[in-house]
Amino acid sequence: MSTTTMTPTATTTPAGRMWALAQAELTLLGRAKGTLFAALFVPLVLPFSAQQAAKGMDLKGTGLSVGTIVLPGAVGFSLLFAVYTALTAVFVARREELVLKRLRTGELRDPEILAGAALPSVAIGLTQCVLLAVGCAALLDLGAPSALHLAVIGLLLGLVMFTAFGAVTGSFSRSTESAQVMSMPLMFVSMLGSGLVLPLEVMPDKLASFCELLPMTPVITLVRGGWTGELSASDTLGALLTAVAWTVVSVFAVRRWFRWEPRR
Repeated sequence: MSTTTMTPTATTTPAGRMWALAQAELTLLGRAKGTLFAALFVPLVLPFSAQQAAKGMDLKGTGLSVGTIVLPGAVGFSLLFAVYTALTAVFVARREELVLKRLRTGELRDPEILAGAALPSVAIGLTQCVLLAVGCAALLDLGAPSALHLAVIGLLLGLVMFTAFGAVTGSFSRSTESAQVMSMPLMFVSMLGSGLVLPLEVMPDKLASFCELLPMTPVITLVRGGWTGELSASDTLGALLTAVAWTVVSVFAVRRWFRWEPRR
């Protein structure tokens, strides 16, 4: 009688593959001192500037306070620097180093590659947003959020949206140096027009109506509304629809224009 020896076959799961890629990406991110500095420290400093600006504003009749301006702004700064600009540089660097091209020849699928590469920056951004929100709430006497679910939804939509925007912006950048320039338009528009520093309530009506349609604005609106609990049903629905629309557009843009090959 002959016996057959069965050799166990190693199997991997999507979650396991993404986790392994995320660990490798975290090591590489730790070596990029400039990107790491911008992701970790810049969002922690900018809310202090926003606080000084808010103290000089005439907020009478707006229903806002310094705290309800600074806290959502701090979350927005973290999304811009810890997630958006960091991932723009990461995707460009890995593409130009042929890392993305080599990864596509293995078991990893395209969404797994993008998600695994983005996980460290997203985790940093998420942790930073939570810490900043808790710190601002405590230091500025805001207390606990009145509608936490709105703040959570806004934050999650912002993480997905600006991760995808980072991938799209990186696709049109030729180098990590140009990636910094390519990310500036969305950063400046978000900082100036989405309520990170200057709330829409103090803008002229026509300008405010336009700024409501910017990608970062619904995130700020939902986070602020989650803390104050004063966001009306129509305003909540409008912010949700705008945020979901931008998220869908950004994900579609990644599927349509993301580049896996170096730009020469």
